[in-house]
Amino acid sequence: MAERLLETMSLMSVFEILIVAFLIYKIFMLIKDTRAEQLLKGLIVLLFATVISNFLGLSLINWILERMQTVLLVALPIVFQPELRRMLEKIGRGGFISSATFWHDKTLEDNIDQVVAAAMDLSNKRQGALIVLEREIGLADIVETGIELDAKISKELIKNIFHPSTPLHDGAVILKDSKILAAGCFLPLSTNADISKELGTRHRAAIGLSENSDAIVVTVSEETGIISVTEDGIISRNYNENELKKYLLDKIQYEKKQGLKGIVNWRSKP
Repeated sequence: MAERLLETMSLMSVFEILIVAFLIYKIFMLIKDTRAEQLLKGLIVLLFATVISNFLGLSLINWILERMQTVLLVALPIVFQPELRRMLEKIGRGGFISSATFWHDKTLEDNIDQVVAAAMDLSNKRQGALIVLEREIGLADIVETGIELDAKISKELIKNIFHPSTPLHDGAVILKDSKILAAGCFLPLSTNADISKELGTRHRAAIGLSENSDAIVVTVSEETGIISVTEDGIISRNYNENELKKYLLDKIQYEKKQGLKGIVNWRSKP
């Protein structure tokens, strides 16, 4: 049977199979480490259960499972709207294939050094901060909620913005193209019920923005001084100076080596 199958398969069929396999792999990588990944595993289990119930002649169970699939197909786009939107945005901005753009390494490292130095000083002083690194998805609507600055990135300016005596310290700063676009910006709060109760409004705002864009958000806790990084709705905590710098550099330099956009647009490592 295997020989007959090989005989009937044309070169185009093999090519088609490879394309489908590639697309499945890329889609899985896009949803990896998100709620959609767990959803996919659940759908696979449900599919296998439906096939087995049909094979064993369990008509009632098979009928229930088939109806569940119909309901899920309608409900899933609503429940997992943020994940689906983020996946389509990644595809739309070149999540599969992207063009090359090159920037000077000194610009990259200088900008990251300024951000890291400011975050560390704010952490030592227990001054809260939300630093947003805008990437491919524009944040014009977020910028409009704050005060536009269009200033060069510097640790002194970032520290002054988040000083408790300034009127802008409760909002977020938006960084892009070696500039501080705006300060005192309001971010959308995440509605994810699974977020730890230990995390305050700043962290929930960081998660909320990263759920709806490809931005990286550096958060400094006012209560503990702990530095966190949020991306794709996932928050990582307890960064020191070297770890924070390495995190940002690794992500940008990785894509630069792959011939993808980096440096100024702050694109992420997959």
